[in-house]
Amino acid sequence: MTTNQVAEKFYAYMQEGDFNKIYSELFSEKATSDEPPGSDWTRAVGLAAIHEKAKKWNELVEAMHGGTTDKPEVAGSYFSSFMTMDYTPKGGQRTKMEEIGLYKVENGKIVSEQFFY
Repeated sequence: MTTNQVAEKFYAYMQEGDFNKIYSELFSEKATSDEPPGSDWTRAVGLAAIHEKAKKWNELVEAMHGGTTDKPEVAGSYFSSFMTMDYTPKGGQRTKMEEIGLYKVENGKIVSEQFFY
């Protein structure tokens, strides 16, 4: 798949909320996931570690109230997408978050994701 094709599938799966398809079809087994400097999250290396990171995030959330994902912008082997989340963390107050996800594609698979918020 080209970067455009990966980005299109990523967007379609995000609209469906189908994270399993995103990880199983679009991510490389050796992908990395990075958060901004100063965040509480460490770098996840490999699909199993990315799944574990997602599991830990979900365990911190009491309720999801909504979210959006904009159509990706593609440049070379990268695509980015503006996303929002509206959630209540366990023991916390409802929070609205904005972030940009930057994804690198090699050989038809996402090999890295990096978040900016």
